[in-house]
Amino acid sequence: MTQPGLVMTTFGSVLLIEDSTVQRQHAAELCRELGFTAIHEAGDGVEALRILAQLPAAPGLLLLDLEMPGMDGIELLEQLRQREVKLPIVLVSSREKVLLDAVWAMGCDLGLQVLAALHKPLQPEALRAALALIQPAAATPPLPLPRAVSARSALALNAAMLSAALVAGDIFVHYQPKVDIRTGIVRGVEALARWRHAELGLVPPDQFVALAEREGLILPLTLQVMTQAFQQAERWNQRGLRLSMAVNLSSRVLDQPAIVQQISDLATTCSLRSDQIVLELTEGAVVSPLGPSLSVLMRLRLRGFGLSIDDYGTGFSSMQQLARIPFTELKIDRSFVHGAHSRHSLRVILRSALELARQLDLVCVAEGIETLEDWQLLQEFGCTAGQGWLIAKPMAGEALQGWLKDHRKSLQTLHERASGPQSSGPRRN
Repeated sequence: MTQPGLVMTTFGSVLLIEDSTVQRQHAAELCRELGFTAIHEAGDGVEALRILAQLPAAPGLLLLDLEMPGMDGIELLEQLRQREVKLPIVLVSSREKVLLDAVWAMGCDLGLQVLAALHKPLQPEALRAALALIQPAAATPPLPLPRAVSARSALALNAAMLSAALVAGDIFVHYQPKVDIRTGIVRGVEALARWRHAELGLVPPDQFVALAEREGLILPLTLQVMTQAFQQAERWNQRGLRLSMAVNLSSRVLDQPAIVQQISDLATTCSLRSDQIVLELTEGAVVSPLGPSLSVLMRLRLRGFGLSIDDYGTGFSSMQQLARIPFTELKIDRSFVHGAHSRHSLRVILRSALELARQLDLVCVAEGIETLEDWQLLQEFGCTAGQGWLIAKPMAGEALQGWLKDHRKSLQTLHERASGPQSSGPRRN
């Protein structure tokens, strides 16, 4: 019999991986009540892999216990990664929450689709909330992405190819909106470099930026991206759309004092005020107090350019950098934002970063906002601004004004969802 309040939905099949017969029976009954049409059971990881190999179609969910004899849940996650199994996974355990959250984070880092880490005894509301995370992908299939360069093809990249791309204008810029967390109003964009190679397809930025840094091409790459971004900002200004423009600045260009005047001249040529520009420096960038880098950053700030410490929380020199460099903005890395609503350790780190930003009078931008829960938590914690796929994916400059019209229409819906009944539900501590 279905429990009151549960909505029946067909989810297809589920594979329960649990060594306890009693717990497995409880999970099976719960899955039937939630609408799963076929239930497969395994007593440990070895049996689960055998069942997965034999099933004619992959199950829609893996419900995975962590403590099992033979192959435990953590070992099974490693095996799933090695076999490139991409199935939604819900972790279940009676162990302490810190361990559960750590395994959840590990699974995500492995590239697995881990929806949640739930504590035993398994509760219907918690499982249904986890299953709801599957719905957006099923209801709204992602747009096909351009063919991406493979790891093997990446080995073929060289300085000559990147130099040719810079000369031919094959490096282009997309823009991801940054919005006010409280109102949802767009305040600025981040400029993101893209390279589509004729044969290799779309080359990931981390690959070609690293190549540019190794081969001494980072300065021309940076200036080309800045030129495109500043020109786009100028066109928006002329249409009455004044947005802050954030551009990434590699630490490799900071040892060249001429960069200060080059950036200033670009802004002047495009009729941009310096306070419209934010230069983002990754947290892991090494800025020596004895070299020219620190002086370059000081001079840029003196001229009115904003300075942002990007990917905050991923490096080891955060406090030293914040004490030494006159930053105006702190960007919290997505790894501390997405999913923080259900992971206590991430919430603590997120809250402390926001409080640090407030104490230092910095604008705080959260990256990686992908769900309504992410958005709600940032509102609750008083974050200034944010960006992520819940708001918008990076887009061409010409597409932004069309997106803005749709965004204004969707703001009301977003506010209604954020203040709806689901926002008052319990949060895992």
